[in-house]
Amino acid sequence: MEERDKHILRKTSARSRSFILQLSVLLPTLALVSGILAITLWIAAPQTAATQPAVEVSKADDLRPLYAVAEDIAEGKRLADSSCATCHGARGISSMSGVPHLAGQRPAYLYLELKAYQSGARGVSAMNNAVKFLSDDALVKVAAYFASLDPVQGTGTDAAKAGPEKPDPVQAGKTAAAACGGCHGETGTSKTPGMPSLAGLDPNYLVAAMKAYKAGQRKNDMMKSLLASVTDPDMSNIALYYATQKPARAQTATPGDPAAGKSAAAACAGCHGDQGVSGNPATPSLAGQDAQYLAATLRTYKDGSRSDETMKGLAASLDDNAMKNLSAYYATQQPQAPNVRKPLTVAEWVERCDRCHGVNGNSTDPRLPALAGQRADYLTKVLHDYRTGARRSPQMLAMSDVLTEADVDNLAAYYARQHARAFVYVIVPSK
Repeated sequence: MEERDKHILRKTSARSRSFILQLSVLLPTLALVSGILAITLWIAAPQTAATQPAVEVSKADDLRPLYAVAEDIAEGKRLADSSCATCHGARGISSMSGVPHLAGQRPAYLYLELKAYQSGARGVSAMNNAVKFLSDDALVKVAAYFASLDPVQGTGTDAAKAGPEKPDPVQAGKTAAAACGGCHGETGTSKTPGMPSLAGLDPNYLVAAMKAYKAGQRKNDMMKSLLASVTDPDMSNIALYYATQKPARAQTATPGDPAAGKSAAAACAGCHGDQGVSGNPATPSLAGQDAQYLAATLRTYKDGSRSDETMKGLAASLDDNAMKNLSAYYATQQPQAPNVRKPLTVAEWVERCDRCHGVNGNSTDPRLPALAGQRADYLTKVLHDYRTGARRSPQMLAMSDVLTEADVDNLAAYYARQHARAFVYVIVPSK
């Protein structure tokens, strides 16, 4: 590209001035509407795009759409009208579910994606077939054409289809758990003898326990009644809320002898962990738990009113005094927080996404896609594709791998609502 830049510098009045003039008049409507026309001076090649497909394209070649002149764009329009409009809509505005808008998208990104489809690095048959026989020059022109268009606005409809923003799951769990605080403590640390603490228990275990009470597999009429109308998503949120609370010992009495219970606890460590801190999400931690609840639970395993063959066998040899001592030992141990990530808020996720994709999804890098104004259903699909590996990018996999379903829906709706802005890239000769 350095030699070409020198060539442009020498041809100052003819091609360079004409090129800049042609680019500057591409987006007058958007400029009038938004009052903003951002001109990015592309002096040095940026780092490889996070979403750049696995296809060999040199950094000189991938910026070729930026050099397009009016004749190139006109030819790109002709090709796009015949090959792309059926799915992506007239002038790159899609009305088809799961198919992205292309109008105003960044030029080098479009070119790289087209090359990826053509090479087979991207495996969507409709796109593979559409670009299979197009020359590289044609791909450059098509990319330049779509990049020259005003980006779609008024996409609130797309965002609305994704539904209202889903609340933070921890906060939603706190709200749903309001009825639980009277027995289990406001933040899940019991102050009532015979009532278990919930703070710091693994969410997988808590969900399984709630479902067992709701189904009647665990016998407790009050719990069954309270959980009758609680949905599975609400159970997950409640469990996440308690899992993210700081665990502490139950603020209740510990009848029994902890020292005598320690020796009996050796048989429990294989499942419940040393000192009662479990490393298995399906097995509850016992450290810091209310002693009377633990003793009562051992009795239910022994008499068969709570079913678990392993626990029944272990409890069968314990008398009432041994159960009290064992429970007292675990009650005096220090509970530990489970390995559970507190979900990020939408604002925190957006801050991370904007680092590459620009403020509010308006990318200033021609190799990275703009997200602002894009169809919400398409953005949802893309994030799922990165999570499952159907679309490959180490950077995007690392970002999307920890997204929850609520995170995906919220991010897609957020970016679909943003005001899309066009950018004109002016090639500046190197010195």
